[in-house]
Amino acid sequence: MKFFRVALFVALGLVLAPVWAGETPAPSDAEVYFISPQDGDVISGPVTVKFGLKGMGVAPAGVDKPNTGHHHLIIDTDLPNFDQPVPADDNHKHFGGGQTETVLNLKPGAHTLQLILGDKVHIPHNPAITSKKITITVK
Repeated sequence: MKFFRVALFVALGLVLAPVWAGETPAPSDAEVYFISPQDGDVISGPVTVKFGLKGMGVAPAGVDKPNTGHHHLIIDTDLPNFDQPVPADDNHKHFGGGQTETVLNLKPGAHTLQLILGDKVHIPHNPAITSKKITITVK
């Protein structure tokens, strides 16, 4: 019985290895960016953030369609590990429904924002598709 469990674990690892290794390919011309706000903007809250995407399509999490993904917004922190699912917390917002904008209630002061596209299981593509990190100031 123990051998069966070990063999099953190894087999599952081999099947899932491409998923967990960030192996969803991305077109070389794919680009994710902010439509608004722009780097350096001074904004009164709440802040409406609109996401842009070129060279790929948007699909909800769980949908396995080539050349698609969904947005993740990184707030006031660095990009996550590219071979793991994007965390889900106050600094890592998921838009697994395929949303292309959101409204944030940020405290007054300077904030950094960055986008990263995730595949069907929230793992960045290979190569990772990330925006420029921007800084905004909330009044």
